[in-house]
Amino acid sequence: MAVTRTIFLAMAVMAILSTASAAIYNVGEPGGAWDLSTNYGTWASFRNFKADDQIVFKYSPQAHDVLEVSKADYDSCSTASPITTLNSGNDVVTLTASGTRYFICGFPGHCAGGMKVKIDVMSGSSSSPAPASGPSASNAPPPTPVSTATNVEAIGYGLAVFLAIAGLMA
Repeated sequence: MAVTRTIFLAMAVMAILSTASAAIYNVGEPGGAWDLSTNYGTWASFRNFKADDQIVFKYSPQAHDVLEVSKADYDSCSTASPITTLNSGNDVVTLTASGTRYFICGFPGHCAGGMKVKIDVMSGSSSSPAPASGPSASNAPPPTPVSTATNVEAIGYGLAVFLAIAGLMA
């Protein structure tokens, strides 16, 4: 009986931790979106991005787009050779590995006006390398993006459930 209880508790902890490992960040939140009014350097500096996290760019596709570019193109705001071009207005990018990723708006003057963000991805829940064909990105809408605060709430709720189950089994 004690072995069964220990195995059940271990499985519950693993389930809680695995569902809470990745975060979804809406670029520019809480008040902004992918636009000319947000300071993306400040925005990114307050976040700890990890492998398997997702960043979501929300914007008007008539006014903006998202280009993933090299560091040199980021520094010079060059749109000549993007790694990836996204233009749905609700673009989800999965951060597949540690390292730095660079994003700019490709509309004339927007990058120079501040629409650029550098994402430093720390080692995290995944050790899988980035695919050989380039970074993982999708124009498909995300499954209802949530903020980091929502992930924290999910962890707290999962922990409460775990503690309730542990109390019942004791």
